Amino acid sequence: MDTSFIKGIIPPVVTPFTKDEKFDEAAFRKHIDWMIKGGIAGLLVFGSNGEFYMLEEDEMEEIITVAVDQVKGRIPVYMGIGAIRTSKCVRLAKMGASKHVDGISILQPMFIKPTEAELKLHFETIARAVPDTPVLLYNNPGRTGYPITQSVVEYLAHNVDNIVGMKDSSGDISQTEEFIRRNADVGFKVMCGKDTVIYAGLAVGCVGAVCCTANYMPELVCSIYNKFMEGDLKGALKAQFDLNPIRLQMDASSFPVAAKDYANIVGQNVGDPFLPNLPSPENQMVKFRELLKNQGLI
Repeated sequence: MDTSFIKGIIPPVVTPFTKDEKFDEAAFRKHIDWMIKGGIAGLLVFGSNGEFYMLEEDEMEEIITVAVDQVKGRIPVYMGIGAIRTSKCVRLAKMGASKHVDGISILQPMFIKPTEAELKLHFETIARAVPDTPVLLYNNPGRTGYPITQSVVEYLAHNVDNIVGMKDSSGDISQTEEFIRRNADVGFKVMCGKDTVIYAGLAVGCVGAVCCTANYMPELVCSIYNKFMEGDLKGALKAQFDLNPIRLQMDASSFPVAAKDYANIVGQNVGDPFLPNLPSPENQMVKFRELLKNQGLI
């Protein structure tokens, strides 16, 4: 299975909605084109910042159809899956495969806390339902309350042909490095999932990063990866340091509203988050604007 396309900076694209919470197709198409122009290497639909947990299946089908149509093969399109029930995840994976996505990303189940045996069965069942589609695991212990362990990842990487990589949002570089080391023999691709450690992830062998900040400053984010690949390590590190204060300020807002707030400030008009989330308060927006202005982004 060809996995050479799994690399670079991939944003978990925000999902634009109108005031009455209807999908804003025009804004979505415009936002995708703007990020592609900014240099992104792929597009993750229904990542955490895409508010997948707020969407019904018919809405997801409409949105992924539009995404694939708008991209038109210019970059890979990945579909995120974050449901709890295995059978629902299988249904969503088949939906993605039917829309000809380039890959599927699967988050470990939220709310429940499966054993290692249960988690292996969950991921393996989903992956085997779409054998011709590359599957990436998505390790996000901060949102699910527990990690995908090294042993689970090693088992899946070595025993399920189309589980070919993962996004690691642990923020623990030692863990990220071990995911790479323990599965290097099968060409397992690891993407960094924390925007503040893109440089560190690349330094230990990550093939790229999934970055919410690419929703509002794609050129700066992509420059970290591009400069690193070109051997300009000082330039890559400087770009990382330029990004970090902007990203860290997001944590003062309730998740996941800040990505849309920042995108709206730079003129992308992606709408508000789903209720009960609200846009950040004005004092926070002032800080966002100041940080963007300091980097010449507005």
